[in-house]
Amino acid sequence: MSKVLIINPTVREEDVPRHVPYGLALLTAIAIEKKHMVQVYDDNAWRQDEDTLVEVLRADDWEVVALGGITTAYGSIKKIVKVVNEVLPNCLIVLGGGVLTSLPREIMTYLPQVSIGCIGEGFSTFPEILESVDNGNRNWEKIKGVIFRGQDGELIFTEERPILMELDSLPYPAWDMFPLEEVYFKNSEALFSEQGMLAKRRLDINASYGCSLICRYCYHLGLSGDIKYEEDDTGKTTVEFDKPGNYTRVIRYHSPEYIVNMVKHVYDKYQVDFIGFLDENLMTMNTSSGGTWLGEICELWKKKGLAPKSKYDDNGKLLGWEGVYWGGTSHATLCNPEILKVMKEAGCSHLVYGYESFSPHVMRTIGKGATPKNNFQSFFWTLEANIRPIPNLIIGFPVEDFQSLRDNIQAWDELGIVVKPHFATPYPGSEWFSTYRKTIEAQYDGDLEAFILDLGDATQISATISHNFNAVELIGLREMMLARNFRAMDQYEKTWRKNHNIPEGQPSTLIGLKKDKKNKLSNLKVFSNK
Repeated sequence: MSKVLIINPTVREEDVPRHVPYGLALLTAIAIEKKHMVQVYDDNAWRQDEDTLVEVLRADDWEVVALGGITTAYGSIKKIVKVVNEVLPNCLIVLGGGVLTSLPREIMTYLPQVSIGCIGEGFSTFPEILESVDNGNRNWEKIKGVIFRGQDGELIFTEERPILMELDSLPYPAWDMFPLEEVYFKNSEALFSEQGMLAKRRLDINASYGCSLICRYCYHLGLSGDIKYEEDDTGKTTVEFDKPGNYTRVIRYHSPEYIVNMVKHVYDKYQVDFIGFLDENLMTMNTSSGGTWLGEICELWKKKGLAPKSKYDDNGKLLGWEGVYWGGTSHATLCNPEILKVMKEAGCSHLVYGYESFSPHVMRTIGKGATPKNNFQSFFWTLEANIRPIPNLIIGFPVEDFQSLRDNIQAWDELGIVVKPHFATPYPGSEWFSTYRKTIEAQYDGDLEAFILDLGDATQISATISHNFNAVELIGLREMMLARNFRAMDQYEKTWRKNHNIPEGQPSTLIGLKKDKKNKLSNLKVFSNK
């Protein structure tokens, strides 16, 4: 059987390593189940220098080195594959995950050291690659869902890999192969709730894959069956995702029994005290199930003895608990007071809400299907259930303007909160990446790889897709919002209107504006702020 080294690249270098890479842990378990000889080097956990990586690569006669991750891990992946190729020039390098799936042709071109790439899910593809290595034929043409190099160096796509529908057939992730005690449990705290902050032994799980929504800034990367193979202008195969009016969504989730049995397993084996659901949107899955999925999970959570029993001191300070608290994601239009109450009774301590904006004219363009009223309603419903709502906001959307920024500040005042917004970031694989690709490349002097290397978690700005504001303006406006500096914002709007020849009283947006023969802007009513 193959000797396989799986490497977890570094991601979010500005923070400590907090999350065992769920996808790689699953692939590790699958490879072990197939009797391969597998080791893991968690570069994100250890964060050592290049010499350590070299030592790991020289530690055995690795036939396959496999790695993958999200797009923001690209910089680390680029460094790793270069070292692997130098130390093990005859080793097969396999790359997968969102970083490859979002732009397979481009990434394989940028990384000539990579032998073969997995497009979409690797649950079935990766073991077939290892089997082909064992057989000595390396007949990649017969494996669905890969991109590889032909004899002349040409990149070849194989047939699309169908997504796995029977998710309960998957083994539990190979958590034992990652440094739980040394790294991850030490970074268990999650600053979303009191229980999250006090967590000492947190693990994360994926209960579902994909999402039913069409948020234009978000990417699914094949998890929702949204991969489409097409030909570009030169006749070469490319992978396309969402385009306006053309969406595919397949909803998949583990059974409540699988989920709760897995949590009971890690509770018994690792004494975990908190579970983070990594799902894109728990409420999507609950709605897709007819409203029964989360309720059944909560009921089983209690039956298995996982519902937490808290301990407090005489002053009401939380000291600890027996059982497992948990948190995840929600959606403003899909939650309701009844399910929130059930979730609280089973130990839910927080829910992250992607509100994105409280401005009506911005929300209509996002594709989330929510309104400011939905956002407010879900926030207070969650508070009333004694679950901590965690609101996420974004600025820099295509139609972002001064009015929308003020709408957000007004919402903060009404809710009694302050939220530091992320920046609207057109990640590869999202609809807005496809829509604005030429604009994005222009911001990096035509160098798409430079944009990919620049991508982070959207707390820092990269390429902008706003029709009204550039990067400098968005950074400055965000600071004015946080300081509630209306005076400076009002003053800058006057300057901005003068620079763009937009008179007072007209909507402060450049979307859809045209210039007449005298170079004056017209058609100002295309997007109204009302």
